[in-house]
Amino acid sequence: MPEITRAEVAHLATLARIDLSDAELDHLAPQLSVILESVASISGVAGDDVAPTSHPLPLVNVFRDDVVRPSLTPEQALSGAPASEEQRFMVPRILGDEQ
Repeated sequence: MPEITRAEVAHLATLARIDLSDAELDHLAPQLSVILESVASISGVAGDDVAPTSHPLPLVNVFRDDVVRPSLTPEQALSGAPASEEQRFMVPRILGDEQ
């Protein structure tokens, strides 16, 4: 059973630059011990014959292949735009100089 002491919690808090009061140290030490016990119990369940996985089911790419096909020219794409400049849509400015 992994046990974490109050001094170890204080050391970890110092490394993480977290200022903990004495009451917080007393409160966190047993909680962290429970977390360590839970992790140890999970580690004991998985045997050497169980492969580590990130998902319970295998992932399959469902996307189609990216195939280059003819598309609109910039002029065709901008033909219906009310205004354009340098092959880009022009839109009204919504932000002022307050940035």
